[in-house]
Amino acid sequence: MTSRRRFIASILGASATMPAILPAMRADAFRHLRRANDRTGGAPPASAADDETYWGEIQRAFDIDRTMVNLNNGGCSPAPTHVLEQMIRDLRFSNELPVDHMWRVLEPRIESVRRDLATEFGCDPEEMAITRNASEANETMIFGTDLARGDEVVFTTQNYPRMQNAWRQRERRDGIVPKPVKIETPILSTASFVEHIAAAITPRTKVIEVMHVSYQTGYFAPVREIVELARPHGIKVFVDGAHAFAHFPFKRDDLGCDYYGTSLHKWMNAPIGTGFLYVRRDKVKSLWPLMAGGVEEEDNIRKYEEIGTHPAANHNAISVAVAFHRSIGAERKIARLRFLRDRWAHQVLASSDRAHMITKIGPTESGAIGVLAIDGMDMGKLGSWLLANHHIVTTPMVTDEFHGIRITPSIYTTVDEVDLFADRVSRGIRQGLV
Repeated sequence: MTSRRRFIASILGASATMPAILPAMRADAFRHLRRANDRTGGAPPASAADDETYWGEIQRAFDIDRTMVNLNNGGCSPAPTHVLEQMIRDLRFSNELPVDHMWRVLEPRIESVRRDLATEFGCDPEEMAITRNASEANETMIFGTDLARGDEVVFTTQNYPRMQNAWRQRERRDGIVPKPVKIETPILSTASFVEHIAAAITPRTKVIEVMHVSYQTGYFAPVREIVELARPHGIKVFVDGAHAFAHFPFKRDDLGCDYYGTSLHKWMNAPIGTGFLYVRRDKVKSLWPLMAGGVEEEDNIRKYEEIGTHPAANHNAISVAVAFHRSIGAERKIARLRFLRDRWAHQVLASSDRAHMITKIGPTESGAIGVLAIDGMDMGKLGSWLLANHHIVTTPMVTDEFHGIRITPSIYTTVDEVDLFADRVSRGIRQGLV
């Protein structure tokens, strides 16, 4: 904890002395963090999960509309105000003289962002490309790998639709063979998940695409087990980490993967339109970029950033979001998110035997994302009722495989907000959606 206090103090000192053109961090946001961390001292992360004074300080770093209860932070989460302010400040600075301020002054600072993200992920900076979202990162993998007619690609029927569409386009264009695998909901076990994937592998299988965290159910997939299954067969594993990075603590070596794509505007609370693509260094040369770079960039991770003119402000503010994330700590963050998930889930489950969780919950199960199902209730109508009548934003999950409603709080969410959700859903079960 001493090192975390020192880290926050250094940021506060730096923000007071930075020249006008350098990135600024709003000092009061980090003062909230320092007060919060001073309160908890050296206590274990889980012990602060229900400390509302601590999390009240964190909540003050966000300027959001509290007339609405946002429980869809899995889609896109707001950035802390000081992160947003740096982005806006750099946009204004860019606009004064774009060819100089944006290209000469601000754009080179992407190297600091690369370094910070590489440290968080546990890889070499030369393996870290800054993208605009997980879709851009994942489609770089999908369209950038050489495949021949008849080559097979394995993924689940619950993989993100945009990625499935990308594979279907390759099917139409190149004659590859997508092999979607239907898995049970909820997943029975890690072994069951791996067995489903293994059963789809044939001598023609070239790629397996796996979601690190399911956007539909919040399930944490056994990425390392899939990598170990695939590697002896020479099968590439593409990891869609859109809902995982900065959600809970892990490093690249925990997964053993060669390719990973994620968004940073979900759990890192970075500006909207930020993400990264990780490619293991010896794989960079063979993975094509979406937009062509020079031949001299063939084995350079920066070839994936050749997207033409774009604002430097968005990606430079990532470093401020990383600093905020580090100051809280990944272990403390996931402990809080699980506490909020369990708080609403246990209240709703206790209110009716019609309610049940599609997402497994517990101290080591899943994370912030929890999916609730209610027997005999239309989940789409429930979501509309909560929004129209109670100003609560949720995500109905109505698929061919299951019907549920996805609830995703964030670190700025209050216990009053999750209690309100639980109360209104319980009332809806008892009295109907009136």
